Amino acid sequence: MRIQYDSPLYRPPSEARSVIFQVTLGCSFNECSFCDMYRSKEYTERPWDEVKKEIDAMVEYMPHARRFFLADGDALNLDTDYMIKITRYIRSKFPEAERISCYAMPMNILKKSKEDLLRMREAGLDMFYLGIESGSDIILRKVTKGAIAKTIIKSVNKAKDTGYVISCMIILGLGGRTYSKEHTHGTAEVISACAPHYVGTLTLHLDEGIRQEFHDKFGEPFVMIDDDESLDEMYDVVSGINVGPEDQIVFRANHGSNAYRIKGTFPQDKQDMLDQIRWLRQHPEVARPKGLRGF
Repeated sequence: MRIQYDSPLYRPPSEARSVIFQVTLGCSFNECSFCDMYRSKEYTERPWDEVKKEIDAMVEYMPHARRFFLADGDALNLDTDYMIKITRYIRSKFPEAERISCYAMPMNILKKSKEDLLRMREAGLDMFYLGIESGSDIILRKVTKGAIAKTIIKSVNKAKDTGYVISCMIILGLGGRTYSKEHTHGTAEVISACAPHYVGTLTLHLDEGIRQEFHDKFGEPFVMIDDDESLDEMYDVVSGINVGPEDQIVFRANHGSNAYRIKGTFPQDKQDMLDQIRWLRQHPEVARPKGLRGF
């Protein structure tokens, strides 16, 4: 038996070599105006017999697999006992497993009790990928994120307190030119308040299928930022993040959508990252060509 994935299939860049099991299809929320990843799918929770068959089949092909990603965009919406059943079975079939991860919306983390999160962690679920997108409540409401800054902070801290590794994404340009400062200030505040283990930046790109919906929901004229302004936003976010030495944040701006790349770890590399951005401002020739940017 070969796994027949229900396309489109998405996973974080850092899960490029992971085994992927689609335990859900689509996204139960599916209203974020900037995201069209699952617009073609109706949210579905896949039955155990299908999931089990695919896990068993993958053992034949990759018995030494170490990393696993549970797709689609809403695996954490599953009942806690079902998630435990899946993760325990993966661990039993793949003795060399090092990590099992999935996407997590703030609302899904907050819906789970602390006991539920601990039970899933003990069963072998290790890591959540969570979209912060912006720390500005104005912007979060305009893009129908389904969360505000306070609930994002609360969800990340709740997951960290129960032992999960948290990787968060922010989107440069999400507030457009009008709300650029509001966006960067709020985003830096949220990151400082919850200190995810990893933070990655993307740059806003609106596919044709959702462009009109985005503008309609935004409710006022929206002007995309340019490459210079994306550097300004990155500078403002980096300069605004303040955490102590006990809160190490690995920061990456290496997603294919970004014009420029920087990397470092907070707090020790903060000044170096700011220096990197200053250098990039003087060398626009190193920007990734627009035709080579992946979204």
